[in-house]
Amino acid sequence: MKTKILVVDDEEDLKVLIKQRFRKKIRTEEYDFVFAENGRYALEQLKAHPDVNLVLSDINMPEMDGLTLLSKLNEQNHLLKSVIVSAYGDMENIRTAMNRGAFDFITKPIDFKDLEVTIEKTIAHIAILKKTMQAVKENNILRMYVDETVLNFMGSREYESSLMANETIEGTVMFIDVCGFTKISETASPDVVVKMINTYFDCMVKEILDQDGFIDKFIGDAIMAVFRGDYHLDRALDAALAVRNSINALPASDDEIEFNPKVSIGIKSGEMVSGNIGSVNLKRLDYTVIGDTVNTAARIQEAASQNQILISEECYESIKESFKCNRLESIRMKNKSAPLVVYEVIE
Repeated sequence: MKTKILVVDDEEDLKVLIKQRFRKKIRTEEYDFVFAENGRYALEQLKAHPDVNLVLSDINMPEMDGLTLLSKLNEQNHLLKSVIVSAYGDMENIRTAMNRGAFDFITKPIDFKDLEVTIEKTIAHIAILKKTMQAVKENNILRMYVDETVLNFMGSREYESSLMANETIEGTVMFIDVCGFTKISETASPDVVVKMINTYFDCMVKEILDQDGFIDKFIGDAIMAVFRGDYHLDRALDAALAVRNSINALPASDDEIEFNPKVSIGIKSGEMVSGNIGSVNLKRLDYTVIGDTVNTAARIQEAASQNQILISEECYESIKESFKCNRLESIRMKNKSAPLVVYEVIE
């Protein structure tokens, strides 16, 4: 990775010496040097070259000296590090330079071997700072989306052991698809597509969470939700009806293309395997559910038309006294010898 270095000195000879000493690193594009004859021009060079990583600066220069430049640099970029290279190596100048943010101090005449080591040390320090800043940034972004209690739990031993816990659970899986949205995503601009689908997802998620369900994953323009605990099937059906009503109540999109959102929903209850599933080598694992119940729910959703909520016959037998349903024609499923009887939930 190329490191861009700004050299600030009014001695023309130093420019020649720098280019001679570091010609190999310049040729291999490890270092790229930019030059300025004083502090004022150095600030102009920094505006023209915002990717400068390191500043080597003299102290005594016309128009703006090196110590004044140090103060200006700290105002501009805290990641930009400076090394003072000066004949004024008395303790007062060293102390002033350090107090104004200099990373190191080298005296003239320059020992170029010492200068090379100092540059490498400073670059390594800058790299550590950048990684730290990136980690802080990512952590702050994570905190925008994850509750503080969850973050604390993620750092505990209990969390580590829970990652390895696999179990068979009883619950209800629901797949919700936005009908016809794939065609819209092929014609509308990316910004419009993302804005639209996020609006629909927000609407669906609210209804799912209101019934104590949780979002397992977003799959393109579809949602997979899971309900566990008491009356998990009833709560899933209440959520499905609420999602359909909420989506139907949304106004047609008035962006680049008119679109009236509708959903198709498939639901199945039963046993599922719950665990941390994915690739350890890739370091991407999702805590999710798999099994025949999940696959069947997905196939039922595929058979549903817009505004339809379809369930299996077993689900119907469990809720027929609480929900109004109509029996539909049986559907054939991959890897299933017998057709699957499905019911449409009306209200």
